[in-house]
Order: sequence, then structure tokens, then C-alpha cells
Amino acid sequence: MLHFQKWKVILVGAIVLAGFIFAAPNLFPSSALQGLPSWVPQKQVNLGLDLQGGAHLLYRIDETELVDDWLDTIRGDVRETLRSNRIGYIDLDMNSADRSVSVRIRKPEDVDKAYTELRKLVAPVGNDVFGGFSGNDMDIAKSGDQITLTATEVGLNERISSAIQASIETIRRRVDAFGTTEPSIQREGRDRILVQVPGVSDVQRLKGLIGETGKLEFKLVDPSVNAAEIAMTKKVPPGDELLYSEDEPPIPYVLKDRVLVSGESLVDSQPGFDARNGEPVVNFRFDAAGAKRFGRATQDNVGLPFAIVLDNKVISAPVIREPILGGSGQISGNFTVQEANDLSVLLRSGALPAKLSVIEERTVGASLGADSINSGQKAAIAGMLLVVLFMFAAYGLFGAFANIALLVNVALIFAVLSLMGATLTLPGIAGIVLVIGIAVDANVLINERIREEIRAGKSPIAAVDSGYSRALIAIIDSNVTTLIAVLVLFWLGSGPVRGFAVTLTIGILASMFTAVTVTRMLVAAWLRWKRPKELPL
Repeated sequence: MLHFQKWKVILVGAIVLAGFIFAAPNLFPSSALQGLPSWVPQKQVNLGLDLQGGAHLLYRIDETELVDDWLDTIRGDVRETLRSNRIGYIDLDMNSADRSVSVRIRKPEDVDKAYTELRKLVAPVGNDVFGGFSGNDMDIAKSGDQITLTATEVGLNERISSAIQASIETIRRRVDAFGTTEPSIQREGRDRILVQVPGVSDVQRLKGLIGETGKLEFKLVDPSVNAAEIAMTKKVPPGDELLYSEDEPPIPYVLKDRVLVSGESLVDSQPGFDARNGEPVVNFRFDAAGAKRFGRATQDNVGLPFAIVLDNKVISAPVIREPILGGSGQISGNFTVQEANDLSVLLRSGALPAKLSVIEERTVGASLGADSINSGQKAAIAGMLLVVLFMFAAYGLFGAFANIALLVNVALIFAVLSLMGATLTLPGIAGIVLVIGIAVDANVLINERIREEIRAGKSPIAAVDSGYSRALIAIIDSNVTTLIAVLVLFWLGSGPVRGFAVTLTIGILASMFTAVTVTRMLVAAWLRWKRPKELPL
């Protein structure tokens, strides 16, 4: 086992060299790497929220708004179903408290037909291969001429789960556009979303970007009424609605409640500058169907003002001077460059399915993160020095081989973390410190086996060969069982716990390589060079 073919030596040497090369950027500040040629490795380990500071935000989805939107959809489906089947009805109402939609059928002979058709709106929940059938999203009941559809708890939970997943995707697109690295966005419990964004200094801007629902609508302004008078009397004409701008003081607008085009038809939005006055604007583009609707709406209403509404606030209300047929347009509203950029991100990422409220907010300062890094560095250096001194004192030259392997091990950990783009957190540093201790365990076992072989009277080469052979199985068994436990930790854990599991997994795999292969290669080279009569062990 002490003979290594040439290609194995080259391969091991290449892995070790690559480990040091790709770990080296972590020894320098980012500013020092920016001026280097592009072919020089520059990837560094990303620091987590607890190491570089940032924002910790816990959101809860607005269940009431979600239920209301769902019931409104059910009411629309009931109306459409009865109309398409030519069934007369009255009193189509929704009740948020009972989570139900009820309707009365005009003709008694149509009640059974209406019940049969409306029953088709009931859908099963969780009817898939792995989830199994959990129940229906709605219950339907008939009492005389009244039919009631009630949202079930199973259906509500399914609705919340879908909304949470959709919200996570939308938040991720918005945070990515913020220019941060390695944000952590995950579900917490039934109706909460935890957002951790390292390196963010402007937390208020981040909250504004995430918290906006992003519901965009284009509506016509009603020119037949005086908005100021309507705002004072609060008597809004039927078919109209009263909304305000974000100006100080807010400007009232009376809009037709019919939506000309909604943000769902938007396919792109980018910040830009108005060619006429140079002010920041947001350029947008609709899909084919949206462009057709927008073109027809502007063609029919030339000369009239129309409002661009975001989350029930009027951003601007320009006059349609000519039909806009190309499917693209421009939103202006006295924006700053940052506001135009944030609005374009908001529109591009799509609307949230329901409003999100911040229920917990914490900001980790950069100084606290620096203290954590310093503490982690001190712990790692102190742990490594103590281990190095112990190994050298206990095993002499063979301890020195183990210490070289330990140095290679740490370099490989940082190289892999850098290449993976993984995030290093405080628990991750704890994992590295733990690996430093685990990494030399294998060499302790090997060295003790070699000592036993020496005491048994074997020659130095035979003792080393036999020591590595006898220790190998025990080393593999020990590391594999640890790996199983760590993988379970990674599977069931989240956030910093996963960071701990990742560094520990990489460290264990690296230690199996360095403690066995690298040290054996060093020992074999020393034996061939010195050909000792006795081992200094």
C-alpha cells in the first residue's frame, strides 16, 4: 500500500495545489482582488447574516385578504356557471365570516340542475401520488332554493400553501434585483415567511420593495365629475371609485372601476429616462393579449386621462394623446432614479398573491458581524494551534505529517465553499473548528496501529503498511456513520443548521482524503528517502 503509481501522485498533488489556489482569495480583501486578471481565481466564501450584518424580516401573509380574494373568485365562477347554463338566480352573496358564497335559484325546477353544475366547481385537494387525497377545497349544500359553497379548512390550508410558495418566488426575484448575495427566503410555520438578507444597509428600502403587493392596473379617469368635491362629500358615483396619489398632500382621483389592462399582462419593465425632459421613468411592455387590449382601450379613449394605479394608489394620470398600439409604454411620476429602479423591479417580479405584514424585524450590524468573525477566527486558530502542538508532541515526525494534512484539509474546505458559492455562518465556523479536531482522529488511529505493529517486532515499512491497512476500515466506518448523521441534519435542518451541516460534510470528506491518502503519500516518500532502521514514533 506504500507504492504509488505516478498518475496517482500527480492527481493528489493537483488536488492539493488546486485547493490552495482556490482557497487563497479568502486571504485577501475583495478590493485587492478586483484589479487582478479575470483568469485568476477570485471567488470568496459568502458571509452569512451573522457575519457581515444585514436584515432579518419575518412576514405573515394576510389571511383575510387571501380568503376574500378566493371567495370573490368563487362568486365569479358561480355567476359564470349559472349564466352559461341559462339558470336564473338572485342574491349571489359572499360571507367572509363563514367563508361561504350563497345563491338563490329563481325557478324551483332548476335547483337540481344548478346544484349539479355548481358541484363541478368543487376540486379535490392533495390528490397526487405522494400527498394522497386530503379532501375537497369546498363543501356544497342545498337548502330549498338556496345553494351554498363553503371553503373548507383543507382548501384554505392548500390556498395558503400555494400563496406562500408564490410569495417566496416573488420575494426572491425582488431581493435578487436588490443586488445582494445568498439571501435566505424560506417558509416558517403555516403562514409566515422568513427573509434574511446579508449585507443590506438600507433595510427600509428593502422592506418597501418586499412589502408592496405590486398590483398594477390601468383605469380611465371619470372626466364627468369633480374629484375634489367627491373627496369632500365621499359620495362616489356608481361604477366609479375614489383613489389618491402618493403626493403630499395626496391628490384625489375618481376612476372608472373597470380595469382596462392589469399587471398580469406585463412581460417586462425597465428603468429609463424620458427623451423629452430627461426625468427618470419606467418603460414597460405587454404580452400580445395585453398589447391588444391596451391598444384598443387607448384607441377608444383618445383625449381622455387614464390612471396608472399601483396597490390602489395613483402613480400618474396622463392624457391619452394618441393610440398606443405597440404594446409598450412609459410610466412617469416625478421619480428619483432609485424610485424608478425599485418600481421597475416591483412590476417585473409580479404581484404578491396577498399582502404581507412584518411581524418581526431585526437588523444585525456590521460591527456585530465583525466581532463574530474575529471570535470565529480566534477559535479556529486557537483550536488548530492546540491540535498541531498535541500531534507534534505525541507523534513527532508522524504528527508533523498529520499537521500538513490538516492544513490541506482546511484549504480544501475553503476552496470547495468558494467554488460552491456557499454561505459561511457562525455555525459554519463552528463546523470547521469541529472538523479540525475530527481530521486528526484518523491519524491518531493510524499512528497507534503503527506503534502496535512496531511493538510486535515488524520492520518500519511493514509496520507502516500494516498500520494503514488495519486502520483504514475503522476510519471509513467512523466517518461514514458521522456523515449519515450530518446528512440527516442537512435534510431536516434549515438556515444556519444547514450551514453547519455543509461545512461538516465537506470537512469530513476532505479529512478522509487528507488523513489517509496525503499522509500516506508523505510517509511513503520519507521512507523511500531515509530508509530508516527505526520509526520516530
